[in-house]
Amino acid sequence: MSVVAKSWLIVHRGEAPLVVSLPHTGTEIPPEIEARLVSPWLARKDADWWVDKLYDFAGDLGATVIRTAISRTVIDVNRDPSGASLYPGQTTTELCPTTTFDGEPLYRDGQAPDDAEIARRRAAFFDPYHAALTAEIVRLRQSHDRVVLYEAHSIRSLVPRLFDGPLPQFNLGTNSGGSCDAALTASVEAACDASSLSRVTNGRFKGGWTTRHYGQPSEGVHAIQMELACRGYMDDPVKTPTPDAWPAPYRPDQAAPMRAVLNDVLSACIAFARDPA
Repeated sequence: MSVVAKSWLIVHRGEAPLVVSLPHTGTEIPPEIEARLVSPWLARKDADWWVDKLYDFAGDLGATVIRTAISRTVIDVNRDPSGASLYPGQTTTELCPTTTFDGEPLYRDGQAPDDAEIARRRAAFFDPYHAALTAEIVRLRQSHDRVVLYEAHSIRSLVPRLFDGPLPQFNLGTNSGGSCDAALTASVEAACDASSLSRVTNGRFKGGWTTRHYGQPSEGVHAIQMELACRGYMDDPVKTPTPDAWPAPYRPDQAAPMRAVLNDVLSACIAFARDPA
């Protein structure tokens, strides 16, 4: 496996027909942006904590792993770059978020980014991330008839502003079946359902912009999103988290059952992509 890295963008290249995207594990915020924020802790609160550690076996399967170290508060590389909502009529966050998942303001009064700054952030971070994703998909398609793009995410189990009640532990998103072949969905569902952990498909999370944009089954690119409930691998707060308790540490013993399922999930993705049918 080769590694291509710049200060904030890391690509671990594999040869299996699987690309794992980690768009929200970053916590880096340029100083000139952090100075305008209400709280550095609030700005990092909604990171997909420890997901890169949770999937650190992916390279051993031959997957290509792409990760940004930049915080989603700077720019969310899984949002529509036009600014259009992915979930019309439902609460969500913007391309450059101005509130946390819990509705707390991220910026001091008058300090939120304007359109010109959003465009600069897009050019600096969003566009290079997706250029890297595109390049790796194109590279792998040269040697594989099918490639799976797997979007790896996590979120607290309870976020009342975004959804009612606790999330299942595995939340699959396929843009209501449009971003991948039904056989891939079924094989991932089977891997999840073989465990004692809960699962839903196309529930509150149907896949972000990346899943919807790249998922072109007729072109040999099948995209699926996995949103994990954090309680599968760390202590998950039952109330709005506080700085003294969040993020909770990664717990290897707690994570072991979920990691075993995720290993089966990624293996199922590779098997699907290699199936000549």
